Amino acid sequence: MAPLITPKEALELGETEDHAEIEALVARAWEARVEQFADSTDMCSLVNAKSGGCAEDCGFCAQSRFAEAETPMHAMMDAEQILEHARAAEAAGAHRFCMVTQGQGLSKRDFEKILDGARLVAEHTNLKRCASIGHMSATRAKALKEAGIQRVHHNVETAESYYDEVTSTVRYEGRLRTIDAVREAGLETCVGGILNLGESREQRVEMAFELAKINPTSVPINLLNPRAGTKFGDREYMDPWEAVKWIAIFRLILPEALFRLCGGRVENLGDLQPLAVKAGLNGVMMGNFLTTLGNEPEQDRAMFEELGLNVARQSDNGANPRPDNRSGWLDGETPDVVEDYLDPASASAATSASSVDPGRPGAKPEADLKIRLWDPSTQLRYKAKRNVPPRPDEVLSAT
Repeated sequence: MAPLITPKEALELGETEDHAEIEALVARAWEARVEQFADSTDMCSLVNAKSGGCAEDCGFCAQSRFAEAETPMHAMMDAEQILEHARAAEAAGAHRFCMVTQGQGLSKRDFEKILDGARLVAEHTNLKRCASIGHMSATRAKALKEAGIQRVHHNVETAESYYDEVTSTVRYEGRLRTIDAVREAGLETCVGGILNLGESREQRVEMAFELAKINPTSVPINLLNPRAGTKFGDREYMDPWEAVKWIAIFRLILPEALFRLCGGRVENLGDLQPLAVKAGLNGVMMGNFLTTLGNEPEQDRAMFEELGLNVARQSDNGANPRPDNRSGWLDGETPDVVEDYLDPASASAATSASSVDPGRPGAKPEADLKIRLWDPSTQLRYKAKRNVPPRPDEVLSAT
């Protein structure tokens, strides 16, 4: 589907600062979102399966070895550990689960662990399955698909004209090659970027239309969370109204994409998160992010439900990667198994019914459900970097 606005119109909307005019833009974006997806949602959760010590110099990332910021450090998780986090994500109400690793590629051993983890998640949960593991060939992309991965995430990060300010070690063309390899393997694509890296309004419009050309299934939008010790660590948070405005503009440029808001949303948007949802979101990254904490899952579910959106889980989550095509979804005919577990009254009634007559129709056996949310502050160790080399782009500019 073609963009609903032209680049010129997008730039004109980008210059809007009046809050009432931004709210009118949000209403327009909401209409476009509902027309395509009705009340369906697509809530995601992730696990930071391998963290820290990245060899690249991306200016926003604390995991880079060129950043002075402290960062979580751990080797690749085993498949069983990945499954544990997937089960926690499912219990918290996520529809899909993404396995994320640092760097622009994986060793053969680490790649096999991702494949093993994907198989376990496919076998033991109803979650839709995604991976974000850097650059890859079509052969590796096909291996991911065979293991049960349905979608691969690989951001362009920013507009091509601003890209060299973001990283000097990861080429923009390489990102596009990976996206092509993913599509060649028959996988869905998840491609987005980060706002507030210092790009101009013209470059935000440029990035949005570059994404429209790529035409990904899913578009994650991140808002820079400045981390001390990174290249962009001294930037201010984005004005929340400015952030909402650009989410709405991106929605109008990419009307068919599944939009989710990811890193930096809590810090940048604050109380305007619900307005950001109305600006065209299908979902958010639930729980915690790669190196920072997020909202509690129940907060996110409530935020969408208050707007009349359906966050209920379905037993066929793994069968059809697009939530808007599933039988019964648009009519709200979806069992809310998460609420059954989290609602004390419901759980008490179910336990009582089960203990009296386990064979009674509708009775549920007692569930020993342990919810363990991804929490970088307690589940990862932070390791100070003793020797931080100069950023490659700084070396080039000095010569």
